[in-house]
Amino acid sequence: MLNETAKDSCTWNVVRLTDCGQNRLGEDSCLAIEDVLTLEIQDVGSYTLMCTPSEVLALAVGFAFTEGLIETIDDIGTLSQCPDEPLTIRMQRVGSRSVSETPRNLIVSTACGMCGGRKAVEEILSGMNKVSETLSLSTALFPVIMEEMRKRQTLYLKTGGAHAAAIFDKDGQIVSVAEDVGRHNALDKAIGKSLLARIPLCGKGVALSGRVSLEMVSKAARAGLELIAAVSAPSSLGVESADRCNITLCALVRGDKATVYTHPKRLVEMNLT
Repeated sequence: MLNETAKDSCTWNVVRLTDCGQNRLGEDSCLAIEDVLTLEIQDVGSYTLMCTPSEVLALAVGFAFTEGLIETIDDIGTLSQCPDEPLTIRMQRVGSRSVSETPRNLIVSTACGMCGGRKAVEEILSGMNKVSETLSLSTALFPVIMEEMRKRQTLYLKTGGAHAAAIFDKDGQIVSVAEDVGRHNALDKAIGKSLLARIPLCGKGVALSGRVSLEMVSKAARAGLELIAAVSAPSSLGVESADRCNITLCALVRGDKATVYTHPKRLVEMNLT
């Protein structure tokens, strides 16, 4: 039986095995909650996201922004959780800008943030804009940024089953961090929290706990984030898209090591003569 302990976690009784199953211990294990969030955007469509049900307003804002449904936080007229259904978010946009020919109704899982096959991939790649070149960062800050993100990964520390995204400035200071069972959601939450706090995103970077895919680069580019530093490796489309939209992509960032895939010009040490 699931016993909810917080908005983001619950417990489940398990049997711990050691010594090839010779020793067994029954105890409660903490799990990251995965639930269904419905985002209803007036005159646009309804979106169903599988996510960790914490910081859901930030997730709604970040998702709407990275999907191109809003351009700025000021495009949102009203944003609210339904009193009887807190996992239903209603958003009303201001203005009359069209975002699509027809409203979309889709399910976005925690594993993949993109639907539509190869055609959707080509559309994303062709529609990517280049980010600016205002960020300059020392690679000596990578271990500091990653360690600070790890300290704030409270859900991961409890469950071992959550991703994180942390947006940082040129001094390596984290300005927004979020967790979720889905890495796409974690990034959307971190972006959404920045938008709600009116923290400018252009000229900043983002640290990621997971793999760097096309979708993750697309969201970062949409926000104007100039550098991605990820613990895990990138995919081929992740590298291609980062190169195309002028993002500095550093992956396998662990301790004092990192692999630079694209646009090293923003790294101070790479420009020393």
